[in-house]
Amino acid sequence: MTEQILEGYSPTRMDLLEIRKKLVLAEKGHKLLEEKRDALVEKFFDVIEKRNNLSRELEEEFNEAFLSLIQAQMILGEKKVEDVSNLSNEIGEISFDTDNIMGVKIPKMNTKEISIEEKPQYGFFETCAKLDDSKKMFSKLLERLIELAGLEAIIKSLTVEIEKTKRRVNVLENNLIPKLKSTRKYIEMQLEEREREDFFRRKRIKAILESKKD
Repeated sequence: MTEQILEGYSPTRMDLLEIRKKLVLAEKGHKLLEEKRDALVEKFFDVIEKRNNLSRELEEEFNEAFLSLIQAQMILGEKKVEDVSNLSNEIGEISFDTDNIMGVKIPKMNTKEISIEEKPQYGFFETCAKLDDSKKMFSKLLERLIELAGLEAIIKSLTVEIEKTKRRVNVLENNLIPKLKSTRKYIEMQLEEREREDFFRRKRIKAILESKKD
């Protein structure tokens, strides 16, 4: 396979110095990007593990909450439970900020304006304990779902950044650095060839001059 060289460079010492500087910078950049990629991947799997653990916990908690809700419906009737559910207050709105994880901007949900009241907004004599339990469970689940959504946002942002970093590593590793090395080699060979030609030329001139002296 023919080695590719970069265009716009001549076999001169000045261009050779420039190529060598660019190669040093490219190799340093490649190393830093590899370190960044590896660190992002490690962080990615940490967040994945947290997300998976939380998802499993939520599945169990949802089952318990729905079981309490079904039992409340059996005691009070679906219509009564639906009427009571309409008494719930609004929890507010979620705003978004940005967080920074290893140089990656991550959308962060701001829950400061969220107010989740576990205290029921209905009279205890009108309902039953199972409905109270269900209310508390679903209130807790709402907070946990917001946490899960935050983890999903981090995973999505890290995925995009990891792919972007991988592409940059591949461009340097498979394209730019090989071309810089090939260009350096080409210039060095051309300069060495010129030096050899100059050496033999000087040697011939010296021999001619010495022969004329005789």
